[in-house]
Amino acid sequence: MSTFFLVLAIVILLVAGMSIGVIFGRKPISGTCGGIGALGIDASCEICGGNTKKCQEENERLESEGKGARDLAYDASNADQR
Repeated sequence: MSTFFLVLAIVILLVAGMSIGVIFGRKPISGTCGGIGALGIDASCEICGGNTKKCQEENERLESEGKGARDLAYDASNADQR
């Protein structure tokens, strides 16, 4: 039984150490295409389909139509709004 508690303590210490490393060692996860572009990486994501300008073009299109971020979503708790 002592072996079980020893292994349990080691696992708990490892998980706690990894948690602290994630909390203090990294910045939060960014968005999809915009997140990759913000990091300075010249790559594309699966959502863009290989076109790195797609997110920027979509944002410009929404701005020209006068739509904001609130127009892209709805309150799922109220099904009557749809």
